[in-house]
Amino acid sequence: MAFLSHLDITVSALSAQRLRTEVIQHNVANATSTRTANGGPYRRQVVVFSENKPFRNLELGKDYVTHRSFSRMVEMSLEQRRQRQLKGVQVYEIAEDQTPFTPVFDPTHPDADEEGYYYLPNVEIVTEMADMLAATRAYEANLTIFDEMKNMAARALTIGR
Repeated sequence: MAFLSHLDITVSALSAQRLRTEVIQHNVANATSTRTANGGPYRRQVVVFSENKPFRNLELGKDYVTHRSFSRMVEMSLEQRRQRQLKGVQVYEIAEDQTPFTPVFDPTHPDADEEGYYYLPNVEIVTEMADMLAATRAYEANLTIFDEMKNMAARALTIGR
């Protein structure tokens, strides 16, 4: 069972990095959007990760090995046990970057204010590409770990032959 929880850690990292790349793609696609549903230019989004700690020992407390807690663990469904023992990374939130927008002087632009300025989103393509590269590398590293764990399991199964 410990082996499967290690796979959960890797899978959580893969999912988090995939979401990060999707948010980066969304940022790049809207790099020139000067009008949104909220009004004003598009605001860059950033994925915030947090640690997903195991809660099993915290919830059961000191009576972890008593008969009562053991019977509670047996009564739990497999899904409930998996939810209590998940570890890894989780997406805490998708936050908006609060850096200021870039002003551009063009009185003929439909979004220009009284002074002739309109504002471009706070998305820098170079920053987004660097973030995409980092997310891709992290995804690849976690995929390598997943593959190695899968190979270890396959080799462990051949030991008994």
